[in-house]
Amino acid sequence: MEAARQYDVHEAKSHFSKILETVAAGEEVIISKSGEPVAKVVPPAGKVHRSGYGSLKGLVTVSDDFDDPPEAFDGAFGVDE
Repeated sequence: MEAARQYDVHEAKSHFSKILETVAAGEEVIISKSGEPVAKVVPPAGKVHRSGYGSLKGLVTVSDDFDDPPEAFDGAFGVDE
């Protein structure tokens, strides 16, 4: 694996657009100050692609007793049945 490109703060300011293009292409960039790395610019995590409303239909289930409180719930909050 190739080492991440490194820019000092002044270079990073001058070449910000170039750095963004590099990161958009999937590479990491290190920003340093006085030779010491202080930040890493990385591409965002993969995007979730959904086909639209209802795209998760059939993939998510809700238990029949979802709305029923646990047995000890009422007593814990001082509610008499």
